[in-house]
Amino acid sequence: MRQFVICGHEVPTSPDFSLDALASEAGRLDLLCRCLNAAFLTSHGLRDDVRVHLVIQDEFTVTVDGGSVRNLHPDERSTAALVRTALEHRENAIGHQPAESSPGVSIRRVGLDVVLDECARDGTVVQLHEDGAPASEAEPPENPTFVLSDHRDFTDTEADLLADAADQRLRLGPTLLHADHAVTVAHHYLDTDGYASF
Repeated sequence: MRQFVICGHEVPTSPDFSLDALASEAGRLDLLCRCLNAAFLTSHGLRDDVRVHLVIQDEFTVTVDGGSVRNLHPDERSTAALVRTALEHRENAIGHQPAESSPGVSIRRVGLDVVLDECARDGTVVQLHEDGAPASEAEPPENPTFVLSDHRDFTDTEADLLADAADQRLRLGPTLLHADHAVTVAHHYLDTDGYASF
């Protein structure tokens, strides 16, 4: 299983936003939707061994599971609709119990600390960061969870949590990438066994 955790610092915690203004009115939900598409979509297919956790303002986490998600399409608008539908079910998320909003999509009332703890139990937590060790020099981890931020840097609290939870801190290359591009490169790194086989 491959997992991605993406911190969305400005995405609304309520569904009261327009699908026609994702960049301006929805706190850069457009970027998180591109991350979802990069994590799951292949040419004419879907990765079923991937799970993505969108941590929204450290209050809610929307989880998408590739093994059971339906109606995930390449366009940002329909992907954002899946996230907005999850937010419509936020009142049904009690404690750490998830509320399923559509097949393969659920929402929980948990923040980054809980998500990192769970991912650490499942495998290796990897922070993707410009100051990390080169991924080309690191062995691809078993059952990795890659942790990224949206267009903002990690907050001090998030950085402290990652310092405790992350087993590795890697950089994917010499050039800073958008989060969605980093997801694609991380897949390529794993798909090629650390750039060793094609």
